[in-house]
Amino acid sequence: MTIGPLRAAFFDVDETLITGKSMLSFLTFHWAREGRAASRVASARAALSHQLRSGMPREQVNRAYYRLLRGSRETDLAESGRLWFAREHPRGLFHPPVREALRRHSRAGDLTVLVSGSFSACLDPIGQAVGSDLVVCTIPEVAGGTLTGELTGSPMIGRAKEEEARRVMAAFGLRPEHCYAYGDDASDLALLTSVGNPVAVGGDPALTAHAVRANWTRLPGPALNGLLGKAA
Repeated sequence: MTIGPLRAAFFDVDETLITGKSMLSFLTFHWAREGRAASRVASARAALSHQLRSGMPREQVNRAYYRLLRGSRETDLAESGRLWFAREHPRGLFHPPVREALRRHSRAGDLTVLVSGSFSACLDPIGQAVGSDLVVCTIPEVAGGTLTGELTGSPMIGRAKEEEARRVMAAFGLRPEHCYAYGDDASDLALLTSVGNPVAVGGDPALTAHAVRANWTRLPGPALNGLLGKAA
């Protein structure tokens, strides 16, 4: 009889598993492949950054990002994702302490799950490289092979991460108190508190304060490597 995993480990991606913020880096790369003007990338970056600074909910900023991809072919985005990963990986894409934690969980037979507000074009190459069992992410709406600019379901941010983690644990019959989660931002608190073994990565003030009060395990955050555009 095959015995399934006894535990799961959930990993936020941007500035947790990888050393930077993926989405605008990917957008810059993809638009460069398409021959888009650098000024358009700078304008998009400025608009999204302003939305975050102004206090707009991350879910709304996430939706605004995918509207920038309206009209993109799904196959073109997937190819850009493979090429983007091939460029970034040798530059130090992975954050060593978290990458090693994922290896340990894999060796122990734990279910490893990437949970991110990014999308499959960015995440599939990352998931394949680390051998994750599942990738749970934001899903852009596609019609006729082309992105509409809207989403299928909610952005994978905040409570949505917690809900999906609980669904995964229930589907595999896993006890939350035995499971792990890794995240770097206050928006990951819902995910982190859904398991018995949360790990705070980096120095986000709100997350750090909570981790210290609750005596959570902590790991250092990555040094910035120039990737831009936090997904979640």
